[in-house]
Amino acid sequence: MKKIILSAVMLIGLAFSAQAQDISKNALGLRFGDNGGFGGELSYQRALSSNNRLELDLGWRNRSNFNNNGYDDNAIKLTGLYQWVWNIDGGFNWYAGVGGGVGSYNYDYNGNSYNDTFAFAAGDIGIEYNFPIPLLISLDFRPEIGGSGYYKNNYGSDVALALRYQF
Repeated sequence: MKKIILSAVMLIGLAFSAQAQDISKNALGLRFGDNGGFGGELSYQRALSSNNRLELDLGWRNRSNFNNNGYDDNAIKLTGLYQWVWNIDGGFNWYAGVGGGVGSYNYDYNGNSYNDTFAFAAGDIGIEYNFPIPLLISLDFRPEIGGSGYYKNNYGSDVALALRYQF
């Protein structure tokens, strides 16, 4: 009888200690980073399965008389990433993803106007914490290759902190 009770207690303890990965169906927020000069981005995540999701980020910039040198700059960029999510412990997850994006920019320098569009491939790796309240905080690294000459040496990367509301 002692063995049965001990086995039942161990089984119940195992059931409570095993934590299923829980990624939110939707998350909307801001991603704060350098991101090739774009700064903050509007960020949306959509769960596709229990451990995969899609992330869409929209970044924009509008600077006038940048560094007091007569340089005006406007740009917009859309990034899409497919991510795999793995549970570390409790609310901590880590994730990695691949994707790409498109963008457009124009700038004026001393009366000369330059316009172009660009496309890029991107990767993503990061860590996140899913709070018991509907808040998700993450820290990630995103390298981007391409840019049709927009990025110096056709490479850009950033480290960003994101805060998202989950629903």
